[in-house]
Amino acid sequence: MFGPELITHNLLRDYIRELASQDQRIDGRSLHEFRPIEIKEGTFTKAEGEAWLKLGNTQVLVGVKADVGEPFSDTPNKGVLVSNAELLPLASPAFEPGPPNENSIEVARVVDRAIRSADAIDMSSLVITEGKLVYMIFLDMYVLDYDGNLEDALTMASLIALARAEISEVEVNDEGEMIIKESKWKLRLKDIPVNFTFVKIEDKLLLDPVLEEEQVSDAAITLAIDKEGRVCSIQKKHGMFTMEEIIKAANIARSKWPQITDKIMRVI
Repeated sequence: MFGPELITHNLLRDYIRELASQDQRIDGRSLHEFRPIEIKEGTFTKAEGEAWLKLGNTQVLVGVKADVGEPFSDTPNKGVLVSNAELLPLASPAFEPGPPNENSIEVARVVDRAIRSADAIDMSSLVITEGKLVYMIFLDMYVLDYDGNLEDALTMASLIALARAEISEVEVNDEGEMIIKESKWKLRLKDIPVNFTFVKIEDKLLLDPVLEEEQVSDAAITLAIDKEGRVCSIQKKHGMFTMEEIIKAANIARSKWPQITDKIMRVI
């Protein structure tokens, strides 16, 4: 739960749970249906790549910034990816101003883990001089309106922003000096790992939960599916799932992957 506990009225709680038992939802969707996805056109930041995405009434903005620096000592032949999420107070009364808290850190990690585990970015392509100089990619995620399921919305927006990013080319001359060129290059996605979040209400699995469904759920889980249909990362938020329920969620996610990736590919 984000910030101070959000209370769902007992009558609404009972109503949502009763609907789920009848394979229905408060917004009229089927149990395994996503809300409408809208990717806004235009430029909203000074980032190298960006994406403003709406998933139902959840709105997020993701920007990609690039810099150069030293690689990590244990990965001298790879670039650096840093992911950060900010839960802006304007998005929800549950979000408080201040430095990132455990909730924003967890959301950022869920997105970051999906991208890394699927090798969505060729990190070796970010090397300028092995062991000395690499591109550093900063993935900055902002929540503008919170109505449930940040993980899926931020993952989709992050993939779009990364694919749109155009980065100034940097090279090192014979004297060891760094030169920033006018030419730019684009990040290439090797894979499109999509996160799929489910909540469980009684024995029903609901894909892409709205806020009220998250609040009354018995359990919640996020699975990332890569282009081969593999579960490349998984995060249980709360509650318990049987192995059969996890397998069922993974199969549902695999069936939805082409639909979501088609929307992503259309805008990059």
